[in-house]
Amino acid sequence: MGKAVDARLIVDGTEVPVSFVEARLGNDGLSMETLLKKTGLVNVDPGFMNTASCTSAITFIDGDEGILMYRGYPIEELAARSTFLETAHLLIYGELPTRDLLNSLENRVARHIQVHDGIKAFLNAFPRDAHPMSVLSGAVSALGAFYPESIGHEENEIELATVLLLAKTATVIAYLQRRAMGLDLIEPKKGGTDYVEEFLRLTFADSDGHCDLDPAVRQAMDLLLVLHADHEQNCSTSTVRMVGSSQASIYASIAAGVGALSGPLHGGANEATLRMFDDIIASGDTIERFVEKVKSKSDGARLMGFGHRVYKNFDPRCTVVKQATDQVLTALGLSSEVFDMAKRLEEIALHDEYFIERKLYPNVDFYSGLIYKAMGFPTPMFTPLFALGRIPGWIAHWREMVGDPTTKIGRPRQVYIGEAERSYVPIEERR
Repeated sequence: MGKAVDARLIVDGTEVPVSFVEARLGNDGLSMETLLKKTGLVNVDPGFMNTASCTSAITFIDGDEGILMYRGYPIEELAARSTFLETAHLLIYGELPTRDLLNSLENRVARHIQVHDGIKAFLNAFPRDAHPMSVLSGAVSALGAFYPESIGHEENEIELATVLLLAKTATVIAYLQRRAMGLDLIEPKKGGTDYVEEFLRLTFADSDGHCDLDPAVRQAMDLLLVLHADHEQNCSTSTVRMVGSSQASIYASIAAGVGALSGPLHGGANEATLRMFDDIIASGDTIERFVEKVKSKSDGARLMGFGHRVYKNFDPRCTVVKQATDQVLTALGLSSEVFDMAKRLEEIALHDEYFIERKLYPNVDFYSGLIYKAMGFPTPMFTPLFALGRIPGWIAHWREMVGDPTTKIGRPRQVYIGEAERSYVPIEERR
């Protein structure tokens, strides 16, 4: 918590009131709501580097110290002790659930894990080689059409939509994987099933519904979902809030978030990281040679999986996921040239002044793709898996936004730099 400051803004003799917004943790804020009205000026902040779009009680990040907390709980503790649905309850409802509350959520999700036949037909209408994020965005939006009783803003409608999104998104993503692999869709089990275990069964089971699931794989999948469950006001979460601010449904808002997540600078980063290692192998370079190319900016070498918009220290999720990668590869009896390369690249980066000066530390995307690949997921499925983990965070932020009486429809200003007023010229007279 910072100390209140005496802040005043004076523009050509006009004083603009500056109000102080105190944070529980992290950066306090300054609000200049009357800047435009009093001066005719707007604040310019490309990428919102210094602009807080809202107040929130969900997630706290201290990028300088490498801290990530959901509702006050350190991510390291949740990763070690919590399950995904338990973490989802924490994010959405604000507290860790009692055993009865967790059982209730698990049972409600299990009851709704089957999808409407119309959703299956919707998925089957897309080419098998369509990128799954494009299909997922459409499918999430379509859920609102198939379950119209859940698209409103009444408490019972929001509660139903919350459960439907948690349940049916998992099934949709599993079906996307099965279609890409040329497998028939199988029916979910009815009730009493473990969420992560059922997701993996729906994804990898044979046509009879049987799946030999290694406990280490199930545990790692649960862990990755917890690590990705929320990350404050990132691009996709801000998109969810922006769309939701127009009073669009939660489905339309989260579908927009899926679209934002699909970009290579956001959720697609773990795909890009794995392609980086594939390119290194194809080139015949050693990791040391690749590092030199990155530092000299030669041959188009790009370092992926390092650095973060927020973290200027080690990503706290990376240490956890690195250990999980070791465990999964060991449990499955796999050796990975890529994993060995990743560890060597991390070792070099942590001791090389080039990386240290630029605060380029590994982030969660650096290792997560290696786990997904070891599990049997093709590279295009990595970002949908990220989306599955992020669903609770998106839901939590949408619910917080619609319940906040200070919410206004998002409408950023701009500084116009185009042509001044011009007269229309008939096409015959244009040169």
